[in-house]
Amino acid sequence: MIGRKVGGTGYGLTSRHAIPSEEQAFAALHIALASGCNLWDGGEIYGTPDYNSLTLLKKYYALYPEDADKVVLNIKGAMRPGWRPDGSPAFVRESVEKCLRMLGERGRIDMFECARRDPKVPLGETLGALAELVNEGKIGGVALSEVSAGTVRQAVKITKIVAVEVELSLWSTEPLTNGIADACAEFDILIIAYSPIGRGMLTGQIKSFEDIPHGDLRKILPRYQPENFENNIKLVKELEKMAQKKHCTTAQLALAWIRSLSNKKGMPQIIPIPGATTAERVKENAVEVELTEWEMKDIDTILARCEVIGDRYHPMGMTMING
Repeated sequence: MIGRKVGGTGYGLTSRHAIPSEEQAFAALHIALASGCNLWDGGEIYGTPDYNSLTLLKKYYALYPEDADKVVLNIKGAMRPGWRPDGSPAFVRESVEKCLRMLGERGRIDMFECARRDPKVPLGETLGALAELVNEGKIGGVALSEVSAGTVRQAVKITKIVAVEVELSLWSTEPLTNGIADACAEFDILIIAYSPIGRGMLTGQIKSFEDIPHGDLRKILPRYQPENFENNIKLVKELEKMAQKKHCTTAQLALAWIRSLSNKKGMPQIIPIPGATTAERVKENAVEVELTEWEMKDIDTILARCEVIGDRYHPMGMTMING
């Protein structure tokens, strides 16, 4: 795919919680790699210009230079302030080169994706710029983020696509029914599943809307609002029961389900990228729980019985996905 093998679980370099200290962050990164989670996902847009996932990685690689070549790094960018996508060739190039500067000499970008498709710029121009950057050796491959199956099929006619990043979890199963998984399987494209633990809902730690911290993004997302929460928590409770029988955490069950999807006929390779701010949580997420065919069917039954309602994003955010 991109010249380096990736593991069964990745690591998301983002968090909606308080920013951890560098020492805490470095410990989480180090244990992630030691646990086999070598597909790391970050972004130019995650954090401030002086402290984000890229500047953090630069410092981490300085501390652990031997780890730089072990990581398969996916970076998203080409987004102006205010979450405004800009897919113009000039800005795409500017974004990639800025990311490389922030990573420093030890860093490399194995995959780069525009965080959202820019509807004002023809897809061929955006992907053409990224293909040039691949040819120049500045990025290893071109990925897509939050696009439709139609865009995937259009994109593969323009350049080689190595991955598609989408939200996928037991809390958000849309890619399995909207054609994304089918298109990726057809063209042998990796799916990177972000928020695989349902933005923390599938940990079982959120029991009510009031449990969501003040200022947390989930406070404004429809799926977590009081009018939807009581319905949606039913899924979490059912999964908790199954996890108890499996002697694992609900988060481990959720990640096992995603990994097991890859074993189904007609499915692409799917790698979840749970985010975590502590080494302990990373180690928990890295535990690979095995699910039988019958257990996967049991989960299908639970999903059919406990349908999650409410959009994934607020109205403005919904206009920026599935482009």
